[in-house]
Amino acid sequence: MSILRSGMMAAALTLAMAGIASAEVLRFDLAKTQSCGCCVAYVKRLEARGHVVEARNLPMATLIEMKVASGIPPEMTSCHTSKVAGYTIEGHVPVEDIERLIAEAPDAIGLAVPGMPVGSPGMEYGDSRDAYDVFLIKKDGTTSVFQSYAAVE
Repeated sequence: MSILRSGMMAAALTLAMAGIASAEVLRFDLAKTQSCGCCVAYVKRLEARGHVVEARNLPMATLIEMKVASGIPPEMTSCHTSKVAGYTIEGHVPVEDIERLIAEAPDAIGLAVPGMPVGSPGMEYGDSRDAYDVFLIKKDGTTSVFQSYAAVE
């Protein structure tokens, strides 16, 4: 084996063991309203992670119908809804949590960050962040906390 090849293999193994090897490229179908600027910022965050996003502008009534049809409880809604790898992602869910969801593959509808918490992906405001939870939406419509983020002042 050449020195170059063995060095590349060692580097790849080191990255994989460190947990920073590149994740599978995910393909998002994201639905939003035309006037939502934070949705555009969220798309940029997904793309910066190497994922592919097809963003569609929908009338608000159509977007709400999509959320309901996807099984998103009303109290879990936010401004945009995505479909990825068979899951529905509602709102400003951190990409790391989406990648974890897909890796763990629970029997669930998907994830949601209700509302639009300051400091969540796409809702950045300096270095501050509101505390917020990412919820796992189960097939029966119930939810549980999947990940929590503390406030940062």
